[in-house]
Amino acid sequence: MNQISSKDSFRPHVFGDDSRRQFDSCYPEQAGLLDHQMASHELLTLDALAELGTALPASSVEYNPGDLPVGIKPEDVPGNVLTIGDTIRMIDQSASWAVLKNIEQMPEYEALLQSLLAEIRPILEAKTGQMLKPQGFIFVSSPDAVTPYHFDPEHNILLQLRGEKWMTTFPAGNARYAPDEIHEGYHLGGHRNLVWQDEFEAEGTRHHLTPGKAIFVPVMAPHFVKVGSEPSISLSITWRSDWSFEEADARAFNGWLRKRGLNPRAPGRFPARNRAKAFAWRVLRKLGG
Repeated sequence: MNQISSKDSFRPHVFGDDSRRQFDSCYPEQAGLLDHQMASHELLTLDALAELGTALPASSVEYNPGDLPVGIKPEDVPGNVLTIGDTIRMIDQSASWAVLKNIEQMPEYEALLQSLLAEIRPILEAKTGQMLKPQGFIFVSSPDAVTPYHFDPEHNILLQLRGEKWMTTFPAGNARYAPDEIHEGYHLGGHRNLVWQDEFEAEGTRHHLTPGKAIFVPVMAPHFVKVGSEPSISLSITWRSDWSFEEADARAFNGWLRKRGLNPRAPGRFPARNRAKAFAWRVLRKLGG
């Protein structure tokens, strides 16, 4: 990984004192809004993002029609006839949703990611230990686009840069919103999209994101996103921790047990640790089990 240069240490903080205090109060288990001072950036214009999407490997680019229902099944998502570059440049009229994954593959975007994470590293490492596997994702969405109901395995802060969106979040670890079997299937290679029920919408917490606002989303907290009436650009900065990897491996081990007729207990959420099951899964994996 590239180290932060001395020049970066003199730039204004993107996350101010109040935002870092708010992050400290909600990390790692409560979704919460933050403020950010991420001004316009030459790496985050539509033209720059179109070039980035074209330069990234195909496996790091995902783009679909944006006029999707919240609970669509992965196999029912239709394809997009445009290239990724055209999808982004024409985002105001392409009725699409695009994500550029692992932007840290490009040195200039890695430096941007690392500079942002450096601001919150002391807070997060005091609670969940060493920051592992930092990654960045950029979402470019047409007006009224929907990101379906899903969860993610990373600790995540999403910074809204252009346009507005509403993210509805649900408690992490609550089997009502994401049953244990779905968690286990995901960690054994399944999809991250979840089964939606219309009654969930009234039970979630709706967060309004505009430029200058960000949201912290806990590991595996179910959520869905709806974009407003203008095109949207968001930057997601993510990381893992020993705790998050243990929880993931414990879920995978539970899936292995369930396939053998057992009904295992769900892993504990933070600050509980899941070392025993995680260790068992890692041994099985090494043995090819």
